[in-house]
Amino acid sequence: MITLDQTLSAHLESNVFPVYFNTCRWFAGKARVQNGFYIRNALPMGEAHILIVEATYHDGPSEFYQLPVTQISAHIEIDVKGVLEKGETTQLIDAIYDDGFRSELYKNIFLSHTLHATLYTLHFQKGRGLSDTDAPESIDSRVLPVDSSNSAMLFGGKYFMKLYRKLFDQTNPEVEMVSFLTQHSDFGNIPAYAGSITWQREGQPDVTLGMMQQAIRADKDNWVLTGDFLNDFMYGVPNGMFGIKEDVFDQVALLGKRTGEMHLGLYSPEADAAFAPEKFDDSYRQFLLNRLTDLLNRRYALLIENYTKLDKPTQCLAWIFMEARELIDSFANEMLTRPLDSLRIRIHGDYHLGQVLTDNGDFIVIDFEGEPEASISDRRIKHSPLKDVAGMIRSYHYAVSAKLFESHETKNISSEKLQTVSDRWYKLIRDSYMDAYLDAFGWPHPLFKSQNEINFLLLFFLLEKAVYELGYEISYRPSWVNIPLRGIVEVIREIEKLKEPKIRISRLGQ
Repeated sequence: MITLDQTLSAHLESNVFPVYFNTCRWFAGKARVQNGFYIRNALPMGEAHILIVEATYHDGPSEFYQLPVTQISAHIEIDVKGVLEKGETTQLIDAIYDDGFRSELYKNIFLSHTLHATLYTLHFQKGRGLSDTDAPESIDSRVLPVDSSNSAMLFGGKYFMKLYRKLFDQTNPEVEMVSFLTQHSDFGNIPAYAGSITWQREGQPDVTLGMMQQAIRADKDNWVLTGDFLNDFMYGVPNGMFGIKEDVFDQVALLGKRTGEMHLGLYSPEADAAFAPEKFDDSYRQFLLNRLTDLLNRRYALLIENYTKLDKPTQCLAWIFMEARELIDSFANEMLTRPLDSLRIRIHGDYHLGQVLTDNGDFIVIDFEGEPEASISDRRIKHSPLKDVAGMIRSYHYAVSAKLFESHETKNISSEKLQTVSDRWYKLIRDSYMDAYLDAFGWPHPLFKSQNEINFLLLFFLLEKAVYELGYEISYRPSWVNIPLRGIVEVIREIEKLKEPKIRISRLGQ
């Protein structure tokens, strides 16, 4: 076992971590001015230590990261990404690259062990996904070559483990969501919860270190599948042909149905407070309005700053958005006053085509961590499930827009014509998805009190999502700014339709 004394700790903090952390994909602080890295806790597990490292910065709050370390022979070859420091006879490595450490992880989850120390415990929980009779007590494993914000391991080709790198002083929402759906619902279209690792401290919130699920051998994600559908569709566009195969509608409707079933699984009136449905109370309404208003303010400023960099068609869309500010503000403020009897529940929170895998003609929903830029507290807030629906609808809009406007085959077609074609495809797909989604609930259902409420809430969340997307595209993908702007303009048109009956009544009264 590695001896983590004061000398080694100081060496790691001063000489090793400043270099190593900045080579890791999972370290989120590369762009910030760093002050230093400090080992705040060292949790022994087998021959390794799970280090809790605080990264401090010149400005803003510090961050905490999980880094398991162990020492092995210098002659053992591992992925260079896992080597912290190498000497003549030994090397200090990220312990996920050590077979022994991975075996300890699996064994402790399989046996639901709790490792006790003076001021903390490491609690390993076994879930239903690991409770089948085929699960062995020991198993082969490997690190997956996935560069992301977490680290991934595969055990026996059957169980997938995600080790969370950036840590938060709360239970990770993904563990809560996946374990709840697996243990307390009939929704089976997720990788089943197999277990988790929690760092429990006296008098402080529990911290989730990792989660295990059943592994899924998926064909592709639904973004790629939708791209395949669009390839078939796009070949007819240059020849003036508009055609969508029937199986495309079948697949879209199936996804709508599975989305509804997921939300039915999360709708649990008998659940504890963490998952019980709630009303649209005043504080939640104000939260939604404040968040949308803040987004709008920042996006308008960003759009004005970058307006001259946009091409003419995109400038026209931007101008419609800016001119509609009063209309949008009036619509947004209805969140405070409009009667709403629909309910809100825990939701996926970052729902789009890339979060759905295809498997033998069906769909598997993954990655329940929530909106990446939101705090852990915000990710656990209960919303109308229509927020997830809006995310998927916006994803379909992205898919068709990117394919038609960016493809070589359509470069000689006018933007006006492409706009018409993409709008037709998108609206047919949207309606197929939405109809199947609502059919999954039956009518009426407590989550949706009326069609009027559905229309209002869906428009609100579609607007919020498109405005959120706008900031990303301006900053990182300027050629795609027109996609969220078209989404915003579509919502503006729908808001105008809602206002038209009042205008007509007013004129009749005159």
